[in-house]
Amino acid sequence: MARKPTPKRSNPRSWTEVAPLLVDVAMGRKPADLVVRNGRWVNVYSGEIIAATDLAIVAGRFAFCGPDASHAIGKGTKVVDAAGRYLVPGLCDAHMHVESGMVTVTEFCRAVIPHGTTSMFIDPHEIANVLGLGGVRLMHDEAMAMPINVHVQMPSCVPSAPGLENAGAALTVADVAEAMTWSNIVGLGEVMNFPGVAANDPIMAGEIAATVKAGKTIGGHYASPDLGLPFHGYVAGGPEDDHEGTRAEDAVARVRQGMKAMLRLGSAWYDVAAQIKAVTEDGIDPRNFILCTDDSHSGTLINDGHMDRVVRHAIAQGLNPVTAIQMATINTAQHFRLDREIGSIAPGRLADFLIVSDLPALVVDEVYGRGVRLARHGKLDVGIEPYDYPRSARNTVKLGRKLKAADFDIEAPKGANEVRVRVIGVIENQAPTRALEADLPVEDGLVAMDRRNDVCQIALVERHRGTGQVVNGFVSGFGYMEDCAMASTVAHDSHHMILVGTNKQDMALAANRLGQIGGGVVLFSKGKEVALVEMPIAGLMSDERAEIVAAKAEKLAEAMRKMGCSLNNAYMQHSLLALVVIPELRISDVGIIDVTKFEKVDLFV
Repeated sequence: MARKPTPKRSNPRSWTEVAPLLVDVAMGRKPADLVVRNGRWVNVYSGEIIAATDLAIVAGRFAFCGPDASHAIGKGTKVVDAAGRYLVPGLCDAHMHVESGMVTVTEFCRAVIPHGTTSMFIDPHEIANVLGLGGVRLMHDEAMAMPINVHVQMPSCVPSAPGLENAGAALTVADVAEAMTWSNIVGLGEVMNFPGVAANDPIMAGEIAATVKAGKTIGGHYASPDLGLPFHGYVAGGPEDDHEGTRAEDAVARVRQGMKAMLRLGSAWYDVAAQIKAVTEDGIDPRNFILCTDDSHSGTLINDGHMDRVVRHAIAQGLNPVTAIQMATINTAQHFRLDREIGSIAPGRLADFLIVSDLPALVVDEVYGRGVRLARHGKLDVGIEPYDYPRSARNTVKLGRKLKAADFDIEAPKGANEVRVRVIGVIENQAPTRALEADLPVEDGLVAMDRRNDVCQIALVERHRGTGQVVNGFVSGFGYMEDCAMASTVAHDSHHMILVGTNKQDMALAANRLGQIGGGVVLFSKGKEVALVEMPIAGLMSDERAEIVAAKAEKLAEAMRKMGCSLNNAYMQHSLLALVVIPELRISDVGIIDVTKFEKVDLFV
């Protein structure tokens, strides 16, 4: 893939370049570009809220934070009256995947800036699984052009579980070492192959060593409830944070071992409430707790918010508002060794801040990035030019042939009238699944679904190399009561096409439709298309505005509800059914995978 030249970021100059100017403004020898007066300073270093504070900003950085900045006001200085409102550092999302928003980096930023997000740490391992290192570079370069800080973590596990799945590309230790030299790479993305780390897998060890050598942060992903020796081996291998905890004891265990416990609230992952009790009830030091989203789709971003939503949720669980803000600002900045740049309102730091009228409810009135107002009352103030993805990033769905209903037939063992099968069980609002079993009837030699007991069919269609391969299985939890099928080319992490349906003809129609348009998610019922979100960029992202994508996603969600699905954010649950690094049972292009044992198992028990 041809690489575009890295675009020039609209960053302010470095601190070393402007330090004399900052001193001059702080001393009153030169005027500030912007002075914000009479605010209540949320100081994340001291944990205080300091009334009657002024901020003086020059060259995109804070020069003075104190009781009176009148000495920094000159003829050309813009003055803003905070009128007693709170001055809050811009919010940071410590771990997230832009692709889960169904939109590009540009559109993701357009959606979240009005909610107060001014820094994001993105792991583009979704596009890496489709386009490899070239795909990572595309998102890295797009991130460089944003008016906020979009830092990139180099994906670590492509494929996520070698031997259990085959992705569209593979990344090597040499790829990781190369990426560590790129200007906007801040660390290694979540190391999902936790058994490999504990077993001293040379690829995992090599990638971690390359990251340490570069002096950057190693992201973690320990998706197991086992806090015994495998956990200790994983921590000893180098990962510095983890967002896969779901219990208070998970958060405690990670912090005790010197990791950062990342607590996520995404569109479908609700892991903050249980784990925050480690702070609110057990009294664990909150400095090593970080808030993040992991995966948020466009509907959540447009309608509910981003990191502001997470902070409000944490406060609602009984967390002190200032502590919650620390977990979404300075704790994140310190973790990524960027606290001299972001995460606080303090001299020398980038002037990323919010003017907030209600702190516990986190009502964001105005958003500033690098000293420029970016949004006011929920509306973006600045234009962001779209990034031009090349044609090679748009033609990635290769089915190899037209699929038929018979491709989804599951033949029963010869002579059987009933079979016992393994079933993937969806857990609402969580990433793990359950390994279930069900007795299903056999009709004309084929295993039938059991709609009454919520057992329908799941299939994975290989879409990177055009092999025409189909793997079939069963899933429970969607509650579909009508003839229907949903297909998606977003199927973490290898991103083959994944289908869930109660009708094989609809499954074939849905699969072929996505092959025709180059990817996305579509729902068919009784032979008719009822909802579609086109995602032509790598089969993962739309090139439309976030508001348009959100509206299409809502139409999809409503169509799923009409089919009988009452799951919260069912699309997100659908997209993770092939994630072979989170227990218990998954589907991949290799077959049905038992993730507690990390091995392929037979569909029939």
